[in-house]
Amino acid sequence: MKLKFKHIFIATSIIFLSSCSSSDDSTIDEEKPAISINFSGGFPQACEVLQRGQTYTFKAQATDNVSLASYSLDIHHNFDHHTHDDQGAQCDLEAVKSAENPLIYMQNFTIAEGGTSHEINISITIPEDIDTGDYHCAYSVTDATGWQGRTSVDIKIVE
Repeated sequence: MKLKFKHIFIATSIIFLSSCSSSDDSTIDEEKPAISINFSGGFPQACEVLQRGQTYTFKAQATDNVSLASYSLDIHHNFDHHTHDDQGAQCDLEAVKSAENPLIYMQNFTIAEGGTSHEINISITIPEDIDTGDYHCAYSVTDATGWQGRTSVDIKIVE
């Protein structure tokens, strides 16, 4: 009986140990994806002026070392002159004001095929009835492991 128990214990141990995967630090994704509008056709560029009623194609380039999963575009007013962490260029801002009917666009998209590179193309018509003034255009990208990269620029919407 002891011998039979010993063989069952050894067999179970072998199965258990062989089913455990070894941890290989070289397969852990520790790199955030990148997103940029700094390429030919990237839109909008810092301090770009957009007109109400016009349609624009917002373009950015997303890259990752392993696999992209999703991206988002956020356009919101900057009537209070807040900033984001990577804006770079400083644009001339109008006076601080209260929002009455601002453009607020927030949309998330999935990158179904994954991959390591994706060009974002989003067509948006600026509504005729929104507040004119200072806005931010913020892109973000998320990779398959959850890391996120962001970029944003100041834009202005006029009549």
